[in-house]
Amino acid sequence: MWCLLLPFSSRAQVPQTISGTVQTEAGMPLPGATVFFKGTYNGGSTNEEGQFQVKADFSKGPLALSVSFIGYETQTLTLNQPDNTLLVTLRPSAVLDQVVVAASRVEENIGQVPVTVEKISQRQVEQITTPDLVAGLARFKGIDVSSSSLLTTSFSTRGFNSSRSERVIQLSDYMDTQLPSLSSYFGNLLGTPVLDVASVEIVHGPASALYGANAFNGVLLTNSKDPFKDPGLTVRLRGGNRNLLDGQLRYAVKIGERVAFKIAGGATIADDFIADNQDATSTLIEAGNNPAGSNLGYDAVSRYGDLGNTFTTGALAGKTVFLPGYTEGELIAGDNKTRSYKIAPSLSVLLTNSIRATVDYKFTQANTTYQSASRYRFVNSGAHQGRVQLDGRNWFVRGFTTHDYSGGRDPQTNGSYNLGFLGAFLQTRLVPNTYAGAPGQPAQLPYAQNYFQVYAKNYGDRLAVNGQNADEAAAYARTEANRLAPQLQPGTADFDVARDQIIHNPTPGQGARLVLRSVLNEGSGQYTLNNSFADVTVGGAYRQFLLGSDGSLFEDTKDGDRIRNYEYGAYAQASKTLLDSHLKLAAAGRVDRFQNFGTAFSPRASAVYSLGTDKLQNFRASFSRAFRAPTQNDQYIKLDVGRAVLLGNVRNGFLGYTTALGSRLVTDPTILTPGRASELASYEYSGPALKLEEVNSYEVGYRAQFFKKLYVDVDYFYNSYNNFIATQNFIGNLDGSRPSTTQLGAGAGVRFQSPVLANGTANSTRIIQVAANVDQEVQSQGAGLTLSYAFAPALTVNGNYSYNALLTKTFKEGTQSFFNTPRHKFNLGVDGQALGRALSYNVNYRWVESFLYESTFATGTVPMAQTVDAQVGYTVKSLRTTLQVGATNVFDAPNLQVYGAPSYGRIGYFGLLFDIK
Repeated sequence: MWCLLLPFSSRAQVPQTISGTVQTEAGMPLPGATVFFKGTYNGGSTNEEGQFQVKADFSKGPLALSVSFIGYETQTLTLNQPDNTLLVTLRPSAVLDQVVVAASRVEENIGQVPVTVEKISQRQVEQITTPDLVAGLARFKGIDVSSSSLLTTSFSTRGFNSSRSERVIQLSDYMDTQLPSLSSYFGNLLGTPVLDVASVEIVHGPASALYGANAFNGVLLTNSKDPFKDPGLTVRLRGGNRNLLDGQLRYAVKIGERVAFKIAGGATIADDFIADNQDATSTLIEAGNNPAGSNLGYDAVSRYGDLGNTFTTGALAGKTVFLPGYTEGELIAGDNKTRSYKIAPSLSVLLTNSIRATVDYKFTQANTTYQSASRYRFVNSGAHQGRVQLDGRNWFVRGFTTHDYSGGRDPQTNGSYNLGFLGAFLQTRLVPNTYAGAPGQPAQLPYAQNYFQVYAKNYGDRLAVNGQNADEAAAYARTEANRLAPQLQPGTADFDVARDQIIHNPTPGQGARLVLRSVLNEGSGQYTLNNSFADVTVGGAYRQFLLGSDGSLFEDTKDGDRIRNYEYGAYAQASKTLLDSHLKLAAAGRVDRFQNFGTAFSPRASAVYSLGTDKLQNFRASFSRAFRAPTQNDQYIKLDVGRAVLLGNVRNGFLGYTTALGSRLVTDPTILTPGRASELASYEYSGPALKLEEVNSYEVGYRAQFFKKLYVDVDYFYNSYNNFIATQNFIGNLDGSRPSTTQLGAGAGVRFQSPVLANGTANSTRIIQVAANVDQEVQSQGAGLTLSYAFAPALTVNGNYSYNALLTKTFKEGTQSFFNTPRHKFNLGVDGQALGRALSYNVNYRWVESFLYESTFATGTVPMAQTVDAQVGYTVKSLRTTLQVGATNVFDAPNLQVYGAPSYGRIGYFGLLFDIK
């Protein structure tokens, strides 16, 4: 039908030509400026001389021609008839002239945005020095980034940071870019290719009223370039230390007046950062761990397979001995390359001058390391995402689907694996029996059993000879165990064979293979009505998860169906300007329905008052309520990590005992006798199924600009959380029931950590870790300040400061808050353009206070960090080429962001940027 209408439409109209030139106040042409008729997709861009030519139809009356360029005020000209001598002069813009869409899902001036929002321009994006876009956002106010490795980064605002970003949402043209299996974003892995980024907007604080659950602490929205407005070819090539090679490309072209095509993507390869933290794992993670350097051995943060055995009899009774284990570098076995490939083609068709249809697709694949409950090596992993969208001036309808994967499902192909499992299962390999003990022992034993027996015998023998010198006996026993019962040595043929078998084995409990094959489907729509009474926006969305892991992560099975989960919601927002547009009032609300959690309502109310005729001083205040749905992992995980079994918690809850009972049983097993039942009952644990987490947030702020030179943005917030979601460890049965005294007695000998009891039977009583709601109110507060002063185009000095504090100090036993945010941090920077905009530069100094980092993998202190990033670019206009030199962490200072992950070291590069309009 459209094919029939389009030719008719083109015959009915009489397009006429409009042309002119766009320049600066100094008379310099502005190539690449966008020239479009407001309310339509009809327009184009200027050439190298700043000239443009567009066609228009005046049959329906005057037209509004909008002319814009990054860093300059947008000019709108009303045209009553064709004009081929237009001369448009653009003036440098004030920060408050920026238009944002993320805060209210409609275009609005940043000065009258009711919440704290940051807009990062295309030029600022191009100046980011990190290989991944998200990793470079730490220079902006209130943003925390957490890098698990060189290309795997998450972001957060206002506390409760993690390597998974489960309290924020990350969107690319409003499409969620998470990998559905992990509820994680992996930096910009599935986001907009960097050369196609028009701008990035970050909303700080709750935004569930418009975006639904999990827009809990913030929203990151990446806006891509419009192929109709920004055609041309851009290529960027970079090379640097760590064997960095990076190539990015974007090509966009208009095919006639109604069709536009673009393709963007790139490839990055470098030597990854490798974690090597040899500190002792916190006893919150590994109960009964020994201190670092102990001759009994100890569980180190970045060692895997350093399993512990608690002895209940003999000379070692009450002591825990740990295996030597393997480092991350040894297990990766030389495969330390990180790489990322991405391609994103898109086709847009104008059905009318104001209605557009878009079909696009993204494919991404990466080798990287990710930290969650363990460290995971992702090999040939990534996602496919496809979208169909129809949008007009004030409405849209879209649907998209995301399919993630982690290498081939066929065990013969390469795929992703769990480093913790790899280290542990290497210790179960059969080795010759070196234990000179009781007769009848088999010729071969699992390495771990062999080691512990040799250790125990030599410890006992040495202690008998030297009396009470336990430490000397432990040192002697460790030396002898390493000599007589050595573990498989990295680099040997036996090690390589065993490693290869384990990382390709997808069988839960036997191999380390991680299989991801989940799907996220979403459909949404929105309509905005502007009238004299109020501007009203309504919309809705439906989201479906289909979770699949072949039993390697979720409670699904290899041959079973994917786990289904859904949520849907609808929202409405109304805004009204009063007092000659100096006061803007807005209210929004959203109702969401969840398969596992019922219905929730998220409201937001706000007011913005602007002073002065130019409205350059703006005071804002808002109240928001948001809900966080537990991640798909929190709902359906089933993962035995040895020290604990991680289980989903959406059914009937769990009964059990606190982990303190485990330590008590080592020294006092008689507590299990009937006569001490009341004392045993004091250790009981009872946890219901998960509920939605709720935050009530109050925010005030002030945003202003003076003389178009000094920009100020300050904010303060206070958050109060109910049903706060944290992790809870307890001793329980895998079916959720409370263990009997018999089960407690049988499991105490292995501290409830081994899946198998001493008699060889399966151990159903384990340390269990679940996501659970904390039965107390949790409170936090924070503030932020941004200052920027433009002395001249060649010099702008900027800085920002952020304060975050967790007001709640005491949590229930066994609970971790995962606040993971420094109390104080700041940035100081300078940037500018000179020599007729041919030379550009920026330098940024970042300081972050030390803070406690908690996770299910590791808990410890992240030390204070000071880093410097810098970049210089020089454009040779005749060659349309920019030479770039830059570096992240110029002085290679310690820069740990996630406890248990590697420090993010120096990455320097030299590059060329080709930009042909």
